[in-house]
Amino acid sequence: MTTIARGLEGVVVTETRLSEVDGERGRLVIGGISVEELAPHARFEEVLHLLWHDRFPTAAEYGAVRAALAAQRQLLAATLTLLRAAAADRVPCMDALRMGVATLRAADPSASAAARLQDAVALVARFPAIVAAYWRLRQGQEPVTPHPGLGHAANYLYMLSGTEPHAAVARALETYLNTVVDHGMNASTFTARIIASTRSDIVSALVGAVGALKGPLHGGAPGPALDMVFEIRRCAARSGRCSAVEAEDWSRAAVSSGARIMGFGHRVYKVRDPRAEVLGVAATRLFDRASDPRLYDDARCVEDVVLRVLHELKPGRRL
Repeated sequence: MTTIARGLEGVVVTETRLSEVDGERGRLVIGGISVEELAPHARFEEVLHLLWHDRFPTAAEYGAVRAALAAQRQLLAATLTLLRAAAADRVPCMDALRMGVATLRAADPSASAAARLQDAVALVARFPAIVAAYWRLRQGQEPVTPHPGLGHAANYLYMLSGTEPHAAVARALETYLNTVVDHGMNASTFTARIIASTRSDIVSALVGAVGALKGPLHGGAPGPALDMVFEIRRCAARSGRCSAVEAEDWSRAAVSSGARIMGFGHRVYKVRDPRAEVLGVAATRLFDRASDPRLYDDARCVEDVVLRVLHELKPGRRL
């Protein structure tokens, strides 16, 4: 080779009908529908059917997807035993997720398409069940039995708290899930595809994908981004200054030291990530109806200040 493609930039490895990512124009199309149109309105089960079958479900098919997911949410005894041990050892959450997924079962890769689809349904159903169970165990609480009458997003929230969520909270989470349901050949998808290409099973592919997703330059970025907001809030509380002033000092110091500012910059998008716009609207509706808006207001304040500082100190850099 005469050229090394860092991060596989510019390398085409396959074709997909699932999504199209246009980083130059800031467009994301999922299953043939723009994320702005799809994410705020569709139910997550509808989006699953769209990606699995190339069309939105009928009313009966939507009900069947909901019922199939509900039937598969209960965790295996082996999974719960492992999660209890992990919680006792204070294992980090993403590591516990990887370990929990590894306890799940899958059909042989040579099985029928119907059998492999059943595996997919079970895995989609149990991922949030693993996360919710582990979160409660880390808090010294027992896992909550799934609620058969709730949809995918609402049931996850129910399994975290033990109470049925406000409709606005469930809708906000559902919108989020729809924005991230597929995003081209990202690092975790690529990892899963490599493992699957060896004719390994779907569980093995997803264990590898979770490992890739854990990295702070992939799925691990939101945590540090939120930590930044919390740190700026703490600085403001100590100094008595407003968050905007603290954010300005913080971001200037980060740029001058060469530190990475998490949440700003993307390998693909050269303009604002369209998912951010969709989620901003969803968050506004959520906080208007069902929650305290102060953290959201501070996060938007930090975003505005950091972007202004970056444009000033790094003129011409496309973020």
